[in-house]
Amino acid sequence: MTENLRPSGAHSTDQDPTSYPYASTSYPYDGTAHSGTAHAAAAGGYPPPPPYAPTNRRKAKRPVALLAAVAIAAGVIGGGTATLVGQFSGQNSAATGSGGAVNGTTVSQSSKGTVAGVAEAVSPAIVEIGAASSAGKSTGSGVVITEDGEIVTNNHVISGAQQIQVTLSTGKTYTADVVGTDPDKDLALIKLRNASGLKTATLGDSSKVKVGEQVVAIGSPEGLTGTVTSGIVSALDRDVTVAKDDSDSSGGSGQGRQDGGGQEWPFEFGGQQFNGDTGEETTTYKALQTDASLNPGNSGGALINMNGEIIGINSAMYSPSSSSAGSGSSAGSVGLGFAIPVNTLKADLDTLRAGNGS
Repeated sequence: MTENLRPSGAHSTDQDPTSYPYASTSYPYDGTAHSGTAHAAAAGGYPPPPPYAPTNRRKAKRPVALLAAVAIAAGVIGGGTATLVGQFSGQNSAATGSGGAVNGTTVSQSSKGTVAGVAEAVSPAIVEIGAASSAGKSTGSGVVITEDGEIVTNNHVISGAQQIQVTLSTGKTYTADVVGTDPDKDLALIKLRNASGLKTATLGDSSKVKVGEQVVAIGSPEGLTGTVTSGIVSALDRDVTVAKDDSDSSGGSGQGRQDGGGQEWPFEFGGQQFNGDTGEETTTYKALQTDASLNPGNSGGALINMNGEIIGINSAMYSPSSSSAGSGSSAGSVGLGFAIPVNTLKADLDTLRAGNGS
């Protein structure tokens, strides 16, 4: 709908004469301009309409036309905005997990890019895992990937466990069973008994991770459930070697042992061993390196990008022994942590669900 702009008082030559109350039904319209005399003659002697009548007519119509156009434009813009918000918030995205893993909560648009936003969105999907075996008790972390209680963690967190207790962020506790393990990738899948309606995490794409990208780690270091730390991705494709079970050849305790001196899970990197002897049965995988603080008990927890997507499963960290303590205890995180890329997990998820490992 367009209108020709003209000076005030000017009339269009194509004005519909039937809009004038002064014109008779026999008024001849031939598309030509008419003088006041012509109007009077053609209309059977009636005087021409007042010069202000069509002007007032147009002033009454223009706001209506403009409002209609604005309403249409607002509808188009509003719809586009809603679509964009949906795309950025992940509402319209397809499931990213393999084997039917559901999408979970992502960061709201208003909190996107903030550590607080990531923590608020993802923390409900991170759990604490307590594993009891003949060797003692250990504490680790896990990531809920389905509403009925499938949880991904490290194999070394639950290896050899005779009983597994899982505590949600709400404090509610469940008993869990092992579904499948893959010692070669240090991954395991467990399932809560009689669980439903759980908050789930969204599995991202670790192939898109870049060095320097900001990340958040959530887990249960030393049994402190729901601990949040942040940092960056320090490096990609680090060859990390870890033991295949929960004890090393020297009899030391595994990752997160709370009753065995709190020693860290041993691993090898660059030909050197850290946190003890990895033993004879080892496996090597490509890992993401991060300086986000990881401590004993973070194993199996989540490394998360700023969109709230899981990009890695935390699996190993280096913590130098504190010689000054004189008690064999270890110092805290020094910013050397490693996570299994989430794409490794997604490729292995169907195998884990089938109860098999590589």
